[in-house]
Amino acid sequence: MAWTADEIAKHKDGSSCWIVIENKVYDVTEFLLKHPGGPGIILKYAGRDATSVYVPIHSPDAIQKNLLPSQCLGSWDGTSKQANETQTKKTQDELRVEREMKRRPPLNRVLNLRDIEDVAKKVLPHSVLAFYSAGTDDELSLQENARAFDRFFFLARVMRPVSKCNPSTTILGFNSSLPVFVSGAAQAILGHPQGELNITRACGKANIIQMVCTYASIPRAQIASATLPSQPLFFQLYKVTDTAATAKVVQEAEQLGYKAIFLTVDAVVVGNRERDVRSLWVLQQQEGQDQYYVEGDPEATTNLFGTSAVNRRNVFDPDLSWKETIPWLRSITKLPIVLKGIQCVEDAALAVEAGVEGILISNHGGRQLESALPPLEVLYKIRQQRPDIFDKVEVYIDGGIRRGTDVIKAVCLGAKAVGLGRPFLYALSAYGQEGVTKMLDILRREITISMQLLGAASIRDLTPELVERVDWEPMRRRDSKL
Repeated sequence: MAWTADEIAKHKDGSSCWIVIENKVYDVTEFLLKHPGGPGIILKYAGRDATSVYVPIHSPDAIQKNLLPSQCLGSWDGTSKQANETQTKKTQDELRVEREMKRRPPLNRVLNLRDIEDVAKKVLPHSVLAFYSAGTDDELSLQENARAFDRFFFLARVMRPVSKCNPSTTILGFNSSLPVFVSGAAQAILGHPQGELNITRACGKANIIQMVCTYASIPRAQIASATLPSQPLFFQLYKVTDTAATAKVVQEAEQLGYKAIFLTVDAVVVGNRERDVRSLWVLQQQEGQDQYYVEGDPEATTNLFGTSAVNRRNVFDPDLSWKETIPWLRSITKLPIVLKGIQCVEDAALAVEAGVEGILISNHGGRQLESALPPLEVLYKIRQQRPDIFDKVEVYIDGGIRRGTDVIKAVCLGAKAVGLGRPFLYALSAYGQEGVTKMLDILRREITISMQLLGAASIRDLTPELVERVDWEPMRRRDSKL
């Protein structure tokens, strides 16, 4: 059935809410309270075309995943299209984004990853920046992840030939031009219409391995089809309470050619990310739509999952266990298994006993448990207390890495490679695929120069004797400009 704009416009509130997406009419009344960003953003476009705001931030199969076939009511006949579009007035935040996109510096003036982050923070929509950058609670772990690297200093060796410096390595047996990989992060499409695809293309050309998140904004098959013939992908798995559904996801990833499973073990529930939650209120205030206290308001209306988070409430499996989860995963896949989210020496040892191929030391970028120890400090504790672990599994870290020297410090302490999450999202958001390529070029240059100055001609030359942890408080590294 074809609907006119006038007919659609009658359904513009919580009692009956219709929207148009790519000329199809949907009844989203029952979905309003389920929407992870709250009902407000949907109601803003109720009774009209929401294509321009919907398509850039949702995966192509999002509607099929969240709505029933019966909720697709038919097509829009296209009448009054011009009038419908003019009703959508640009917000102050949208105008700011357009203005800042025109003011971006050329890439030849971008010298480091902080520069790219500065640009991204200016051009990203407020709600997206809040989602990407948020840590949990007061964001202590988020800040300390980066500051931890400032407590480690080099003991450089000299008079060692380094004219032929090779920073390449292998990760789970796969070649990588740098000891760096993309750590899984959700919703890249929020920052750029091509989302994870641009990261895939840039990594393919640079010979860098990408870990794809369960909640990637581009379908896994489409990401896999964008790879070069010899380009490996890893898959970051979130186990949900529906074990059969998780098994299906794992088997699909294996069939698509993904080369390893990174099981996320530090996210049995979603962390308390207040910066993300507040973002909607900031936007409402900008538009003069701020709300004030009214006695009797139900506190339950607060969306504590944030304005941009994908719908993951009450789905993570809170009962992951050493006894059952890893044997179950091993029974359904032949791929190497890495545990993502190890945060102490004891669990690193248990992972070895469980027979996994690797561990990724991570506190989820400071987004889960507040006051979780920085990954670099956990890596150092493993080096001090259980150095044998490095001979039994491959060890990686992520969180807070922004310089080539950060990468080298981790490798010296025993990390096979390091993962970066937010920097890839920022590079993608600021400059698209070219930004990701630029970011990797910067890391390659910084890593190579630092290795040469350290007296290391290859990754094998980066040993624990080249770094020292200090107990005094060094000057804080420069903060990224907002």
